[in-house]
Parts: sequence; C-alpha cells; structure tokens
Amino acid sequence: MKNDNITTSVVALGGLGEVGKNMYVVTHNDEIIIIDAGVMFPEDDLLGIDYVIQDVTYLKQNEEKIKCLVITHGHEDHIGGISFLLNSVNIPKIYASKIAADLIVKKLTDKNINYSNIEIVTEKTVIKTKHFKVEFVATTHSIPGSFAIAIHTPNGIIFETGDFKFDLTPIGPMANIHKMAELGSKGVTLLLSDSTNALAPGFSKSESSVDEALNDIVSKHFGRVIIATFASNIYRIKHIVETCKKNNRKIIIFGRSMETSIELALNNGLIKDKSLFIDNNQAKSLKKKEICILCTGTQGEPLAALSRIANGVHKQITLMPDDLVVFSSSPIPGNAASINRVINKLYLKGVKVYTNKTFNDVHTSGHAKEEELKWMLRIINPKYFMPMHGEYRMLKQHGEIAASCGIPRDNIFICKNGDVININKGIVTRGDTVKNGDVYVDGSRIGDIGSQVIKDRKLMSSDGILVTILNINTLTRQLLIKPNVTTRGFIMVNENPELISKIEHKVSLIVNKCLAQAPYNYTDLKNQIILELCPFINELTGRRPIILPVIMEVNRA
Repeated sequence: MKNDNITTSVVALGGLGEVGKNMYVVTHNDEIIIIDAGVMFPEDDLLGIDYVIQDVTYLKQNEEKIKCLVITHGHEDHIGGISFLLNSVNIPKIYASKIAADLIVKKLTDKNINYSNIEIVTEKTVIKTKHFKVEFVATTHSIPGSFAIAIHTPNGIIFETGDFKFDLTPIGPMANIHKMAELGSKGVTLLLSDSTNALAPGFSKSESSVDEALNDIVSKHFGRVIIATFASNIYRIKHIVETCKKNNRKIIIFGRSMETSIELALNNGLIKDKSLFIDNNQAKSLKKKEICILCTGTQGEPLAALSRIANGVHKQITLMPDDLVVFSSSPIPGNAASINRVINKLYLKGVKVYTNKTFNDVHTSGHAKEEELKWMLRIINPKYFMPMHGEYRMLKQHGEIAASCGIPRDNIFICKNGDVININKGIVTRGDTVKNGDVYVDGSRIGDIGSQVIKDRKLMSSDGILVTILNINTLTRQLLIKPNVTTRGFIMVNENPELISKIEHKVSLIVNKCLAQAPYNYTDLKNQIILELCPFINELTGRRPIILPVIMEVNRA
C-alpha cells in the first residue's frame, strides 16, 4: 500500500460486496482515521456462527498510526464490531453521537470491556489532527444521530455519506443539505456513498407517510393491535408511541432489543411519556381497544417475540380472533421464507395481518433510492466516486447512476474489500491491496473457526456423524471385542441392524489388517479407518457422514 508523505489512501476492510460489516480506513503518512466498525449477520450456510467481522490485520500492522474511530450512526452494521476491534487494536478515542455512544457503552458493558474514551459529537464538532480535519453533516436515517463524515486531507476532501435518505418531511431532523452543498462548492475529491437501495427506482416514501398510515390503522381497529418493527428503527418506534398516545392505547413491550431501544429513547428525550408503557398484568384491566403490543420478530426469527406468539408458545400473550398484527418492516433478502411461515401461522390463528405488501405505507426504508442517490451526487459534485455499502450488483448500479450524473467512467471506482484507493494532488488512482477477509465469531471464539470447520458442520447437518468405538490391547495388538457403532443424524441404529452389522464388520477388517501389518500407532489407525470406511459407507448409502473413531487403549499381556 502506497503511503508516502504526499499520498492519502482509502481502503475498505468491510462493506463492499456485502450489506453489513462496514469499516472504512483513511490514512495519510503517520495517521489513520477509521470510519465505523460493524458486524454482518451470517447467512444460513454459516452454521453456528453468531457474527461475521473484519480481518483487521492491516490495522494491527499500523496500530501506532490510529488516531480515532469515527461512527456515522448506531446500527449494528456500523457499531456491532467495536467490542471485537477494541480487543484487537488500541483505539485512542471513539467519536459518536449521543444515541450511538449510549448503544456502544451498553454493548461494551455487556461484554465487560472497560473503555472510557468516547466523545459525544454534534454537527458542530470538528476533529483536528496533524493531517486531517473531520466534520460531521446531519443526515436522515431511521435512527437519530446519523451523520455523513467530511474528511479534509492534504489531497482534498473525502465525503463519506454513512447510511442516508432524503426525506423532506422526516420524523426527526432534516438532513443538512445546505452544509452538503457548501462542501460540494468547495470541491470534493472523492465521494463514498451508500449503495443499499441503488437497485430501487424513484424516491423512498417519507417517514411521515408511515406515521399517517399507522395512525389510520390503529384508530380504526377496535381490538388489540400488535406491531412488529425493527428495534433499531427508533424513529418508527417514536411515532408508534405517539400514535398510541393519540388513540388512548397503552403499550406492552416484548423483545429484549425492543426494551433496550425504548429505554434509550426515553433517556434521550425522544419519547417523553413513560406512563404509556405497562406490563401484561396491568393490561388485564384494560379494554382490547386500549392495548398495543410492540414487539420484535419482523424477519421471522424463531426465538423473537412475534414468532413465539404466532406459534402459541409465548408465556404471556395468546392471540385472539380480533387481534390485528402489523409488520412495519420489509423483508431482508433471504428471510422471505421464515417471514411467510410466521404470517401463515398468524392467519391460521384467525387474526388479521397487514404487511408492507398488503398495506403499502406501513414501512419505508432508511436508505436512499435511485433518485435520492442522484441528489447526493449532484449536491456533492465529486471529482471521483466510489460506491460503498452494498452487494456487488448494488455497487455496479450505483456506478451507473453516477455516470448518468456526469461523473466520468474513468473516475468511478467499483472496489472490493482490501482494495486501496490512492489520492495524490487531487488525482485518484488504484493502489495495491491489503489483507482482508471474513472473521467468524462463534460464542467466545473469534477467528479460529475456519472454512474446514464450517464445511464439517454442513456435512454433519446433511449427512450426520458416525462414531466407531474400539477396545484395543496395545501390547498384544488385538481387537478385544467387536467395534461398537453409533450415529447421530445419519441413521437410526435400532432400525438398521443389517447396515450397522456391515459397518462393524468392515471396521474389524480394517483394524485387524492394520494391527497385523505394522507397529501400533494411534493416529495412523484412526486415519486409516476414516480413509477406508468413508467410501464403503458412501457405496452402501450414498451419504458421507463425519466419521469419528474412538480408541480405548488397554495395556496388558
């Protein structure tokens, strides 16, 4: 990576070719500024994995240069990886809005990480280092305290949008279009812009239209209303609460993350009337039309509150025929099947269900669609452009949008994680690459879950596991009793005695042959059993279970 005294470099360690795991690094000479440290939630094929985070080898190698971590907003894909980052490298200071800082502190407290160098920023905050000046520009997103980041470098201004949309009638503050235009008029060298909704034409709906739709639904229904939404969408929660207040409904909260968001909103004055919230026991004295249940589970998560309610296993809530369930969300790609299962179960219970398909205004995205992306490009008017935060098709389409707005195609950089973009005297070129990749988090284990482990888990999930238990006299080199075979997820032992007998006989032949031919070696014997037994079982069953030989050694003449 080029890093001389006159070159500024930008590299993404996460967020390109994927939705989530955002981390962007700006470096000049002996200084590094990091923007965001998010997680990505695993796909279904990453069995047992809790989170996917960045490979921060590059930051470890340049740890002494790191000046700060700057946070655009408080969503998981931008702050969820901070605890893991702090355990890997020294971060002198974190800059974040009040909401984001509160969420970060809670995360660090839950993980018993003691870190006190978090500074609250507002739009007036300016961070100055030897080479950089960092400004914050208010944007509209689904969580308060969202910012774009303008980094003034010796080689020009880098503008990173964070997650944003343009909403002229937002629930919260307006995006500061005037400050964006002012920066654009000064001349922005490189724009990095959110690509999440680059494939969606038109403009996104205003959050106020969702407010009107939800108010219409709640005011006209005379039974209980159950609303499921993203716990991270604090503005949505805020106007659900205000709608309930208008319609004389009390609110019962279900879902740990929802409880956290409500507490955060109350502490920051976004929700003012604490008396609206009641527990399930208090609800027993109210009429149905006076109750709203606010819960998690919009994506069909099996353990979320709404899924348990739909399955009839929630300890406190039982569905009633005149209940109305509102999904104030849209499906995240890959979740459609699980969401549909929950919706079907709700219909089977006889309740009425509104989704964003059946009632078009119960959700709007927090990410800019095509026309809003054009606005950003026109307002900032950058010399060079690098789309960020999105799958490759989203980045590619965003590049096409930029070209339609007059950015020369040679000035548009479609990158992948680890690619380096160099800025030298206002000219942007591609550089080398730095080490990057996915790091898997499995409980308390970080980074030691490799592709082979994932492969084995997939194999166990599809073909099961077979254990052979052997008793061997290591002195006489004899198999004392016939092998014992047991399985999990492969076949039922009691229902397949003939197959089990054949496998036991094959293991006996393998073991006796090995013991007769060479001196006894524990590792060699295990490997030989796996080597010969795997094709034998595949020929009999067409399956390849994980084979685990367990050898009990006895030393007696």
